[in-house]
Amino acid sequence: MSRLTRRTFLGGLSTASASTLLPGSVWAKRSPNETPNLAAVGVGGKGWVDSNGAAKFGNIVAFCDVAQAKGGKRGGFASAAGKWPKARRYTDWRVMLEKEKNLDGLTVSTPDHMHAPVTMTALQQGIGCYTQKPLTRTIYESRKITATAAKAGVATQMGNQHHSGTSYRTLVNLVQKGLIGKIKCAHAWSNRPIWPQGIKRPAASAAPPDALQWDFWLGVAPERPFAPGVYHPFKWRGWYDFGTGALGDMGCHIIDPIYWALDLTAPNTVLYEGPEPTRETFPKAERIHYEFPGTARTTGKTIKVTWHDGGNLPDPSECDLPAGTKLPANGSMFVGEQGVVVCPHGSGNLPSLYPEKKFKGLDFQVLPTTDHYQQWVEAIRGKGKPTSNFDYAGPLCETVLLGCVASRVPGVKLEWNAKALRFNNSKAADNLLHREYRKGWEVAGL
Repeated sequence: MSRLTRRTFLGGLSTASASTLLPGSVWAKRSPNETPNLAAVGVGGKGWVDSNGAAKFGNIVAFCDVAQAKGGKRGGFASAAGKWPKARRYTDWRVMLEKEKNLDGLTVSTPDHMHAPVTMTALQQGIGCYTQKPLTRTIYESRKITATAAKAGVATQMGNQHHSGTSYRTLVNLVQKGLIGKIKCAHAWSNRPIWPQGIKRPAASAAPPDALQWDFWLGVAPERPFAPGVYHPFKWRGWYDFGTGALGDMGCHIIDPIYWALDLTAPNTVLYEGPEPTRETFPKAERIHYEFPGTARTTGKTIKVTWHDGGNLPDPSECDLPAGTKLPANGSMFVGEQGVVVCPHGSGNLPSLYPEKKFKGLDFQVLPTTDHYQQWVEAIRGKGKPTSNFDYAGPLCETVLLGCVASRVPGVKLEWNAKALRFNNSKAADNLLHREYRKGWEVAGL
């Protein structure tokens, strides 16, 4: 158990000062001609991708990882030490944020349950954050992180990098230009989970590997024993305490173009369809039915958006598509008044329009990919604003996480009161909006 105090956890900020952040201009540490100093929390797997992506545009001066793993294709502590030999090395991100006094930006690439604690602490110190998707594990955390980032005025970006890719930029432009008319409904789906879900906690446990700081890995989550191959390094996504399931993992990618293209706000209702939930893990498969207020880009006063995973797919015959139409493993679909557009998820995939005969030869505009990391680092230098900054990413993440809550309250069409941050018709769902952090790991503001 860590002995760091609450004050140390905030890097020297008192609770009072943390709640009254200075304007963003005060935090401006770099001129447009200077190279920002960056640090990374998590340098293995996706953390290796994120730290390297940011390093193309800034200086990595420090990094932290709870696992002092050997180097390899997916990075890790040893790989980071080899690539950035002058960078200071830590296994406890709290110590790093306490000691590193000249940081301009931080990449946060941890399991979902640690996104908000690390990000909030950095924001309160005036450090810009590139935080992996989903932005947070709980809806309450998303709301608080969004508000704190706005007060801090620093550069932020959620790691849904396809938001900056040619596929989704082209798809959103196509829909907003009205090529298929106003939108009647939309669908998003994924072949995830590709990790265990709908399972029980194993009885077996073991001592963690010497290279893994298990207590630091648990962080704010309730204490539990290490179990080989069950949580670390990848299968944590299916567990309520650590991840957000298939929807949380992929929804911030694949629901993103729907939320973006249609100018959606918070949904009115959300309903889960699928197997009875287990005590500690997300379902093996699910459908999440959202109903949003209509916008100028939709046909009615409300619009339905449906998420499918675990082998579930939209029924083409119910989406104005020819029966038997083969859909991609991961993708999104808009059903419009004048046609349908389907876009596979993934870099470089372009939308397809239906009926094919009607749209054959249509030359729609293809927008180029922009660099998601460069947007963020350039914003630290005062140039532009990242497209998935927390003002946008926070509400998107809330929407995705509402489906995660719904999956734990089956059979109830939850009525969401976004302004009050509660459900109008379910105390059980209200209790899932946030979870108290483990003693000794509290964070002011969360």
